[in-house]
This record gives sequence, structure tokens and C-alpha cells, in this order.
Amino acid sequence: MGAQEIAALALKLDPADRFELVDQILHSLDRPDPKIGRIWQEEAARRLAAYRTGKVQGIPAEEIFGDF
Repeated sequence: MGAQEIAALALKLDPADRFELVDQILHSLDRPDPKIGRIWQEEAARRLAAYRTGKVQGIPAEEIFGDF
């Protein structure tokens, strides 16, 4: 069964069931990559260590974003 046939069947569902189906499909696509997560964790740890040791200084949010 192809995507068009599945979509035609899905469109016959009541709105709540269609929403549930869309939610399940979207969640199946939104799986974090553990390798990328680990790389970001390491980067965050390096940045925090650099801040704590004084190698870099923080910039106030107001200076970056201005007045909200």
C-alpha cells in the first residue's frame, strides 16, 4: 500500500484519530541522534569550563537582545 492510499484512508478517520495518527508519525521522525547529543554535551561542558576558568566572559542578555 502506497502513501497516497494510506492518506486516503487516513482522511476518512474522525479528526481526533487523524490527530493521533499525525502525532505518531511526527514522533517517529523526531528521534534524537545520540552521537549529536553527545557532541553538544561535550561542547557545553567545554564552554562552561572556559567560562568558569575566566578564559571567556559572559555577555549580559540585554546587551545581546536589547530591551524586550
